[in-house]
Amino acid sequence: MALPNGEPNAFENLRALLSCVATNLNPPKTGWRLGRLVLFFDMTVDGLFLNELQALPPENVVLCMGQDDLMDADIRPTLLQLRTQGYGFMQCGAEALPEDLELCSIITYVDVGDGHPELVTNIRREQPLRTPIIQPIATHMTTWQDFDACAARRLDVFVQGREAIIPRIETGAILQPEAMLIVRLMQTIRRNEDLRTIEAALKHDAALAYRLLRHINSPGIGIGVQIQSLRHAVAMLGYSPLFRWLSVLLATSNKGCAAFMTKKAIIRGRFVELMGQGIVPRDEADNLFVAGMFSLIDHLLGVSLEEVLEKVQLSESVQLAILKREGVYGPFIALAESCEVDGSEAAHLSESLFMSAEKVNAAHLSALAWAQDVATVDSAC
Repeated sequence: MALPNGEPNAFENLRALLSCVATNLNPPKTGWRLGRLVLFFDMTVDGLFLNELQALPPENVVLCMGQDDLMDADIRPTLLQLRTQGYGFMQCGAEALPEDLELCSIITYVDVGDGHPELVTNIRREQPLRTPIIQPIATHMTTWQDFDACAARRLDVFVQGREAIIPRIETGAILQPEAMLIVRLMQTIRRNEDLRTIEAALKHDAALAYRLLRHINSPGIGIGVQIQSLRHAVAMLGYSPLFRWLSVLLATSNKGCAAFMTKKAIIRGRFVELMGQGIVPRDEADNLFVAGMFSLIDHLLGVSLEEVLEKVQLSESVQLAILKREGVYGPFIALAESCEVDGSEAAHLSESLFMSAEKVNAAHLSALAWAQDVATVDSAC
């Protein structure tokens, strides 16, 4: 997330973040927009008393605190009250579960750092034989091997940090058959070929045509009309939005790619698009989305970016943004990357685009909710 411009203030930043999350993810008309997903917040003792915290659904919120704060006797009644309401708590920087059984009844998650096997085993062994179970989470993954090892031990992980893990790109790897079909469809659209040519290509893969229509009819597109055919889709949307949805299908075509990477690309595409609203012309929104998505396409497909760009004709502005983070769209991708990592450059980059931290954060949260709708549609296909 982006921090407000100026000197950092943990308490005020936390207040602003909670308020922004409540406004964008838990509006009165729709309620919680992320389904069963849970958000983890780095929490201070003072933050426990913020009214903004009460504006979030307790069952979808976990408050992350150090052991010293959790063991503070003065705030124990507050911790118990919040736990009774349904808020979860994660003990950070732990080497063992606390001996205090009452505190163990409050904690729902425990931070196990890089997921060291001995630490995880000890914590699981120490866990009291009762419910609720305290779930260990590895919060500092630095390599793909660490991620695989945690997955093998059925250990949940946070993927974060400047050295965020990404899938390998195999030397000499080629696009998979489904990806090649999608690429060919994208080429026909870029060449403005007759709709009948596109329809004919889709007839070779009924499952792909079905997935495409599912995506177009998802809540994220919000046109309020059920699209029944590709011809209807083009008539309602035009070629550019269709190219956009094919880029989503391309991102999800590699079944061997980690699910979090696919979702990350979809979120980034939407995030970049939303940040550009009011800055770039409205008819370039699809270009922003595609630029955001394609900035991760090599890692999604497991092939080099150069090979993908040889097969998919993108505008010079989009290519410049993807390859060098330059041009009209480049700064938006750079800002998105900073927000995904640690936000250290976010304030500077948002200033260069004349954007407030509030707008950046609102766009990021809205992108999370939008991607949730897209992921739900794709999982149902």
